[in-house]
Amino acid sequence: ETTTQANVGIDFSTLNNRLNLTLDYYHKKTTDMLMEVSLPTGSCSASTIKRNEGEMTNKGFEIGINSKNLTGDFTWNTDFNISFNKNRLDKLVFTKVYNDAVTNNLVNATVVRNEPGRPLGGFYGYISDGVDLETGELMYRDLNGDGKTSPSDLSYIVDPNPKFVYGLTNSFSWKNFDLSIFLQGTYGNDIFNASRMETEGMYDGRNQTTVVLDRWRVPGQITHVPKAGFDIKNSSYFVEDGSYLRVKNISLGYSIAPDRLKKIGIQKIQPYFSASNLFTLTKYSGMDPEVNQWGNSGRVQGLDWGTYPQNRSFVVGVNVEF
Repeated sequence: ETTTQANVGIDFSTLNNRLNLTLDYYHKKTTDMLMEVSLPTGSCSASTIKRNEGEMTNKGFEIGINSKNLTGDFTWNTDFNISFNKNRLDKLVFTKVYNDAVTNNLVNATVVRNEPGRPLGGFYGYISDGVDLETGELMYRDLNGDGKTSPSDLSYIVDPNPKFVYGLTNSFSWKNFDLSIFLQGTYGNDIFNASRMETEGMYDGRNQTTVVLDRWRVPGQITHVPKAGFDIKNSSYFVEDGSYLRVKNISLGYSIAPDRLKKIGIQKIQPYFSASNLFTLTKYSGMDPEVNQWGNSGRVQGLDWGTYPQNRSFVVGVNVEF
């Protein structure tokens, strides 16, 4: 791959360097992207080969703010950053469209479609128009007007890429105590919750969530949950807002610098306590909005299908400086 990037930035400081601002605009062009290209059936034992395939553009704006709010015996520093990024797949050479991410064995259809002119990872499926009051089936929008649901009614339904990501760190110090609180989050990204196909699909004997207690049962019933055994398709019905704000880490430490230990080369001893993924504010109904079944893949983003959530951890330890 070849990547060319141009940046224009401004650094600004005031109040004797107590307030610092960084503004940066970037434009990054990637050519000869390494991608998996499908091979003709029977041409060899392998079904795909990795080769230079396409072009992609990322452009955006980043803002960083550092402030020393309080100085003296009690100090308080704040670091804030926010990033806006626009992604677009510009060109594909050999494979014109990439379809990825089969979400459910019953549906057996991909939900991610990548093609030139659009951002990476777009979700592709049917648009859900709610539950039919008479039949209890989930209604899918007839985009071509032929009076039936068919693959020609498939369309891009949402974008998993966030409008922006952000982080905020507040650091406090008083005498020998140090406290750090790190918050981070995203806004404007969508998640395809394929786990709900398994836990709300009602198509076999596995356990379901309490959501299905509100399912359609009789004609005329008004509900947002279709009947048991409804026609499941990849659709906007399983899409949710993935925006979140998370208390990512809190760390508290106490520094000890005993003179007697300096004789043996120990400069400081700092016992500490740290908690990670402590609390999350989100409208997402799944276990964790910060997940992706396909890991760090750029081609598939924001897809939750039984994905193991990030764990909450508590750590007690001691740092020793020599």
